[in-house]
Amino acid sequence: MYANQLTLTSAIIQRSSREHPADAELRIALKAHGGLTRDDGWRVSRAVFAYYRWLRWLDHREPLQFQIEQALELAETFAREPQSFSDDELVERAVPAWVKSEMEIKPGWARSLQAEPKLWLRARPGQGRALAAKLGDCFSFGKGALGDVLEYRGTQDLFRTPEFHAGEFELQDISSQATGLTCAPRPGQTWWDACAGEGGKTLQLSDLMENKGMIWASDRAPWRLQRLKRRTARARVFNYRTALWDGGAKLPTKTKFDGVLVDAPCSGIGTWQRNPHARWTTTAQDVKELSAVQKNLLASVAPAVKPGGKLVYAVCTLARSETDEVVEAFEEKSLGFERLAVPHPLKPQLGEDARFCLRPEEFGGNGMFVAVWARKRA
Repeated sequence: MYANQLTLTSAIIQRSSREHPADAELRIALKAHGGLTRDDGWRVSRAVFAYYRWLRWLDHREPLQFQIEQALELAETFAREPQSFSDDELVERAVPAWVKSEMEIKPGWARSLQAEPKLWLRARPGQGRALAAKLGDCFSFGKGALGDVLEYRGTQDLFRTPEFHAGEFELQDISSQATGLTCAPRPGQTWWDACAGEGGKTLQLSDLMENKGMIWASDRAPWRLQRLKRRTARARVFNYRTALWDGGAKLPTKTKFDGVLVDAPCSGIGTWQRNPHARWTTTAQDVKELSAVQKNLLASVAPAVKPGGKLVYAVCTLARSETDEVVEAFEEKSLGFERLAVPHPLKPQLGEDARFCLRPEEFGGNGMFVAVWARKRA
């Protein structure tokens, strides 16, 4: 790296903490340094993430800039010769020790965390092949609806492409797209994206519904809903309305829904490949506290599902407390619901199930857990 890039990388790492995540500090720094070229920004971003990805391999007695260069060398070696790192050392060093109390640390998962993440796009329905031809360097994940799930391997700034500004695609992780496909909403239905955030899944649900019917999108943060509105305007999505909701028993509407999606706040363990800094700031206590939040969210939204309607629970984590434990707690208390087996969203040939665990080492996206129920008609 050039000296100015190393200096900026060092400054970002020094400012990063639990309260100031590295990805946020990176965005602030790159925006403040307007004179950086796109290549400069890419190198700094890569260096920041490499530092946290290889943190437990570094010699912390050395100056920080030396450690950054060491991390970049480790990243290059791993990309070129992944088998030069043993399964045992990856399992031991890639994540903090407390994770073992929440999940089995499999070698394949640990190995996937050390690789640089793939970039996934979601084309508008039926437009995957045409979009891939326009952008180039795109590879379709499958056929049918999965033909609109594209891996992008090019180098252009996608946010500046005319196709992006025309709303022809969204940047959306493959596991996130799988969650929307699991919902499988139909045109004319009424759905609630209860923890909508900035609206990635709201946009996908609208596309699957052919912009017909109605989607309620709620979140506790007004700024997220403002970003959602900007995204829907670009994508020309109109069949939605937004509402603030704090996750409590007082719901934002008395509407009964054909489907409710609870993409709940979680520890984000499934995103640790993309966001390696979070590995070292997330704690076991965070997981326990978020598990309680998730249980409350499911209990709050359940009455809004109409008889015969669908309830989908999704989290980008693999922790036992946030997945199986939450499902079991809901099923113990919510006798009006039954498990609903649906086709595997990414591998339909695997058959149907009411729970899916989408693992990074298997599909190349974030780790995601999805569970589905139907409200009994009687």
